Amino acid sequence: MSSAPITVIHSARIVSGGDTVPDSWVRFEGDRIADRGIGDAWREAEDVRAGAAVEVTDAAGRWLTPGFVDIHCHGGGGEAFDDGGEAISRALAVHRAHGTTRSVCSLVTAPVDVLAERVSAIARVAASDPLVLGAHLEGPFLDHEFRGAHDPVMLRQADAVAVDRLLEAADGGLRQVTIAPEHDGAPEAIARFVDAGVAVAVGHTGADFETALRAFDAGASILTHAFNGMRGIHHRAPGPVVAAMHADHVTLEVIDDGVHVHPDVVRLAFAGAQGRVALVTDAMAAAGASDGDYVLGSLAVTVRDGIARLAENGAIAGSTLTQDEALRRAVLDAGVPLHEAVGALTVTPASAIGRAGDLGRLDTGFAADAVLLDEHLGVAAVWGAGERIA
Repeated sequence: MSSAPITVIHSARIVSGGDTVPDSWVRFEGDRIADRGIGDAWREAEDVRAGAAVEVTDAAGRWLTPGFVDIHCHGGGGEAFDDGGEAISRALAVHRAHGTTRSVCSLVTAPVDVLAERVSAIARVAASDPLVLGAHLEGPFLDHEFRGAHDPVMLRQADAVAVDRLLEAADGGLRQVTIAPEHDGAPEAIARFVDAGVAVAVGHTGADFETALRAFDAGASILTHAFNGMRGIHHRAPGPVVAAMHADHVTLEVIDDGVHVHPDVVRLAFAGAQGRVALVTDAMAAAGASDGDYVLGSLAVTVRDGIARLAENGAIAGSTLTQDEALRRAVLDAGVPLHEAVGALTVTPASAIGRAGDLGRLDTGFAADAVLLDEHLGVAAVWGAGERIA
């Protein structure tokens, strides 16, 4: 018998890897999936037959999906990831209750030395919490015109000193960096980050189709919140979104909160980049908290009716989205099939940051992360690394 904590979830409709399998079960041993099957075969395990301490959950026909993976999130519960240790933990607790079992902690633009301190703080949290995947630098190497909710005073071009400083501070924990590829220094920075194993995202950019495509050809592999912070699609100037659709190794982040992207455009993204859409939250501190006044980086933000906007000019300033809500909107509003929407929350984002081999599927050997959903796609239970976390 195994000495690791054991969990069995049975009688579920498992949605994983593009398939839906009814009357299924999955068995966790410690932080890994040890077995999976259908029917009552789970009862035949020696420890179950012997009445050992096995936590058994009857899914009663509900949906069971892999744990959600959010590769672009800034905070929640009134807290921002910029503020380190305890703030990170409190913010993550909000998202975990909504099905997000693995998170990349995103940081907004700040001076390089400040960002170095913040990525180092995230690395320390990740060292003790396997559900934290590392950091995402959404800046400072962005375009001024398409900066969105980033402080224009702190934007800068990439140079070797800044890039190396950030990589050193992250100590292997930098998962993603967003860059406007049209600026001086960007091509060299893209090459340096890619060589260091960091996923490079094109975003907050004035790049045209050709410039974006060159960045993707050079190794960039993500489009930061597609359709937002970039040129739109024009029939004679297709822009970075179509470039990302064209480059078949690129993942398109989509914020499906009913504000950032129209449901029909969400459907267009899924159709134009099949299997390559990652539903992200881009959530700021107000996710899971009340309307009111907040600060995003160094900028004042006002949240009304759950919509975050810069107090200065009304620009959208992140979201208050959680990933379970993104799932419901994709399925119910945009008409995306459930298995495709689940893939956009699980295997696709995991693949985008190089974790396709152990995250995003309910298969033997993968991480013991799962979300139990009711008939309305509401979260009923969440497991992360084999433990019940919500």
